[in-house]
Amino acid sequence: MHIQTAFSNKDSAEASVRELAEGLSAFDPKLVLFFASTKYIPANICQLMQNAFPGAEVFGCSTAGEIVSGQMLTNAIVAMAFSAEAIKDLSLQVVQDLHDEQHLTNAFKVFETHFKTPMADIDPTEHVGIILIDGLSGAEEGFIESIGDLTNVTFIGGSAGDDLKFAATHVYANGKSYQNAAILAMLKPGVDFTFIKTQSFRDLGIPLEVTKADEFSREVMEFNGQPAAASYAAAIGTTVDKAPEHFIQNPIGLVIDGEPYVRSPQQIKDSSILFYCSVMEGMELSLLESTDMLDDTKQSIDQAKEELGGISGIVNFNCILRTLDLTQKGQTQDYGKLFSAVPTIGFSTYGEQFLGHINQTATMLVFK
Repeated sequence: MHIQTAFSNKDSAEASVRELAEGLSAFDPKLVLFFASTKYIPANICQLMQNAFPGAEVFGCSTAGEIVSGQMLTNAIVAMAFSAEAIKDLSLQVVQDLHDEQHLTNAFKVFETHFKTPMADIDPTEHVGIILIDGLSGAEEGFIESIGDLTNVTFIGGSAGDDLKFAATHVYANGKSYQNAAILAMLKPGVDFTFIKTQSFRDLGIPLEVTKADEFSREVMEFNGQPAAASYAAAIGTTVDKAPEHFIQNPIGLVIDGEPYVRSPQQIKDSSILFYCSVMEGMELSLLESTDMLDDTKQSIDQAKEELGGISGIVNFNCILRTLDLTQKGQTQDYGKLFSAVPTIGFSTYGEQFLGHINQTATMLVFK
């Protein structure tokens, strides 16, 4: 096995990291990726993880729930270790200021030096990027857009969480904890890989055009020329007071070639709606309705398995809103079991990255 996983939910960070290290003791990892609850003090957990795997590149982030082969967890730490056969080459960069584009440009210059190739020429079929980003920064859209301008390599990932406290989220690398930052890992896997994007919604065909919005504060003031909250409530067939009860089951989506890219409402503010990701004026959005998340996810995994001829590992960036939906329906155990046959880690995110910043989606990196 070239990819292995381990997890721990012991009370102390020291005991948890010790258990993880023991679980991976037969392995000599080149890379260790980990996701950890904020019950572990950020500065402590990242230093302990780096110390436990001194010969590896180690990075991760804080979470709003964890996923490991066969289980959905809370208050835990999960880790995935990759051998040198699984990851032929990699470069890890910390972008320490999300609002200064020069920091991102500098990170990509390091990638170019490391891989001895201009970023625009790096083969996206042989390389993949992982991004972990501060989930309370509000900077994801612009950051992902800038990455897309710099390279054709796909970057996939998630926005760090903090167990629904919405106080402080953290990304980890080199034994240090960072805020207002992103960790970028450029990988050259030794095996084929593919991506899963599954969001479990169908288009109801009810248009909601964004006629007034502030994309930087993620606030929509008007849909179809009417106050946003009232317009959304009318589309659902409910009152403004009861509209938030429908947010998880009926988000809004940008539908491209029949595929919805979800924009999740967060809360009503006066007559406006605040969203979990940016919504721009002029966007032609559509009301969505949730479908069978378990069935959709199973089909997506089966399809990836068929495409690759077998799976050796999955990294799952699963939206916290999906986790809350599963919890409401009593389906968290069943969702975890979908990943019981393959080494998997993941976490409940405050947003997902894949060809942009999206919500209420699971984006997954799948290795052959």
